[in-house]
Amino acid sequence: MRVLHILNHIREIGNGIVNVAVDLACLQAKNGHDVAVASAGGEYEKLLASYGVQHFLLDQARTPMNLIPAVRRYRAIIKDFQPDIVHAHMMTGVVLGKLLKANSDYALVSTVHNEFQRSAILMGLADRVIAVSKAVCQSMVRRGIPGHKLRVISNGTLGSVRTRNIKEYQPVELQHPAIATVAGMYQRKGISELIDAFAQIAPQFPQVHLYLVGNGPDREAFTQKAQKTAVSDRIHFEGFQPEPQRYLLAADIFVLASHRDPSPLVIPEAREAGCAIVATNVDGIPEALDNGKAGILVPPKDSQSLATALAELLSNPRELSHWKEQAQQNLEWLSAGRVNKETLAVYSEMRIQNELSKIL
Repeated sequence: MRVLHILNHIREIGNGIVNVAVDLACLQAKNGHDVAVASAGGEYEKLLASYGVQHFLLDQARTPMNLIPAVRRYRAIIKDFQPDIVHAHMMTGVVLGKLLKANSDYALVSTVHNEFQRSAILMGLADRVIAVSKAVCQSMVRRGIPGHKLRVISNGTLGSVRTRNIKEYQPVELQHPAIATVAGMYQRKGISELIDAFAQIAPQFPQVHLYLVGNGPDREAFTQKAQKTAVSDRIHFEGFQPEPQRYLLAADIFVLASHRDPSPLVIPEAREAGCAIVATNVDGIPEALDNGKAGILVPPKDSQSLATALAELLSNPRELSHWKEQAQQNLEWLSAGRVNKETLAVYSEMRIQNELSKIL
């Protein structure tokens, strides 16, 4: 098959949508398909090229001045590459793919990641819509996307082409016990509640430290919040890290306190690293934790429940060890290879459907 992936960019900044698409493009090319990516470019161009994935420059900035050039460029890319499948991973791409599909034979596939965004409904313009978790699928049905269009392919990142084998990473030196999160510095990631929970338990456990790995627009607000606590010297803002595995391997407890999170890639990574995991019971997080078998689930926006779970792990070494072991069970289904296999099955389904429509 000839597959064209459309993204806003392919920058290496920890964007989960970009990471999933880059994995797919490289693995599909490795499987013998002709694959290209259209985007505004970024650091992953070199990796894509190493797998034989062609990159087309496509600036999809949603400004009046850029609209006509983007349309012209998209048409030129389609004419040049002649795809069987156009796979749009972001809203602008699916709109372009739908509006300019009239004279082309490709099937349009979209993947819904952040379904909580109002614009996510536009991903339903595609012929087939991939939801990254069962929770996302159910939400899209409630928002009016026909069930027959939807396919669930849960995120998985283990064995990614973007990373090394977990055993090849050298853990960073942290002070222990170490609690860590790897997340964008956004309010919806629950960083505020995590700081509150840590401030509550820290006096009881004078050796514990909190490491916040990631960057984002709300980092300064979180920094100011941490500085107002009595334990600010034990709260460390580490910024974006291109190899977060080094922190996951070093941490005793991993926390993801998100208010909304369709299917976070960091959960499989934390599981593989052997962290005891505490995460909120929202969206795709329970699925990624085998519905609570691989990690402790707590209510979102509830710093008290989070503090209680952390205190129980820190005060009970046997319980901590148990949850570290549980995290590493049943990892096979969290692989990028499985995601690619299921995605190719959707492509094949659409290609067959297109061929039948021509005959009929």
